[in-house]
Amino acid sequence: MSEDQSKGTRRQGRGSRGSGNVDRASGGQVGNVGSVGNSRRTVLKGGAAAGGLVLASSLGVGPSAIQAAPVQVPKRVLGKTGEKIPILAMGGSLPLDPRFDPKLAECVKYGVNYFDQADCYSGGEGELALGAFHTRANLRSKIWITTKSDDKDPKGFEKTFHESLEKLKTDYVDMYYLHGLRKPEQINDDLKVVVEKLRKEKKLKYFGFSCHDGTVAELLELAARTPWIDSVMFRYNFQQYGNDKLNRAIDAAYKGKVGLIAMKTQGSAVSFEPQWKKFEQTGKWNKYQAVMKAVWADERITSAVSDMDNLDKVRENVGAAIDKTKLTRAEMESLYQYAAATRGVTCDGCDHLCGPAAGAALKIGPTLRYLMYHDVYGKTDLAKEMYRKLPSAARTLTGANFTQARAACPHNVDIAHWMQRAQEVLA
Repeated sequence: MSEDQSKGTRRQGRGSRGSGNVDRASGGQVGNVGSVGNSRRTVLKGGAAAGGLVLASSLGVGPSAIQAAPVQVPKRVLGKTGEKIPILAMGGSLPLDPRFDPKLAECVKYGVNYFDQADCYSGGEGELALGAFHTRANLRSKIWITTKSDDKDPKGFEKTFHESLEKLKTDYVDMYYLHGLRKPEQINDDLKVVVEKLRKEKKLKYFGFSCHDGTVAELLELAARTPWIDSVMFRYNFQQYGNDKLNRAIDAAYKGKVGLIAMKTQGSAVSFEPQWKKFEQTGKWNKYQAVMKAVWADERITSAVSDMDNLDKVRENVGAAIDKTKLTRAEMESLYQYAAATRGVTCDGCDHLCGPAAGAALKIGPTLRYLMYHDVYGKTDLAKEMYRKLPSAARTLTGANFTQARAACPHNVDIAHWMQRAQEVLA
């Protein structure tokens, strides 16, 4: 994709046409959702789009089957690190075969060698599966491993880091993040001391954080002025292209050479099946591919993480990544229409607005995110586990002023309805 193409799409996203309907983000997942069927498209076929790619068999993929494909996913430089990583990265919050996962092998084959993990993914089993994969295939030097710590305390952060090294069966990680950062004050001098210590010990190459709640813009601004932060993984999708505050923050981070990785690119909402079914396919890309290409069109973004839970989805996203065709005007308009249709069921996680208005100890943003995992991604066990870990008061609806909470919501989300549904299906 050329620079002119990227800038053209970026200008389109920021322009007045359609931007009024998409000036706020949703809390959607990066991974493709929905069942695999005739509606899903794979462009990894012999000929035009893929340049004659040769696919591995869906069955029996092992270490000996991992070979470089004729065409590889393009790479971009990750900010100040100077490292080149693929524009498509493999997400880790999905079940992986603990012995040897063929999805990871298929990713490596097409140059998708960036693997994202966290200490909490798959109930703590995700790191173990990735460790088993790279050791069996002898691939450690050829893959990029990012993992994360849910513990924001510097001592806990360091403890979790060493536990991750052990599970990943590696002496170092390429990138280590604070996971789901919300509070700027957690990026502090005490944490910096730990990070620099791990760097000197050559156990950690680069450091950053991930964020997806209501403070994304503020945290990107923080990263821009914090020299020891190398990268940020943040919620970014087509529903945010008209968000001036976020765009200014992205610009600041990009100018500060912070490597930017997009997640939750699908722009999913808490429960939007009726709106999702109205999405009209207007070109060669299905919805999932189109929204990935819309993110890649932004030259500020190095890569987008996707939870690809089967081989078809890997090939589908790889096909979209290697095809240099930009989205058509009609496809972009369809994305804007889709964003507008789902606006009333999107949650930005901005609890500082709806929380105080509710006048209760509810955790509205996290609850709606867990409901999204349940309703949209089909991650029912994970959603229930995370919901049940919330304090009892955060799950108690009695006494909450949902009328005021809804009035405080930028999207006018029916918070009472979704909180009640969460209690019914997640408790």
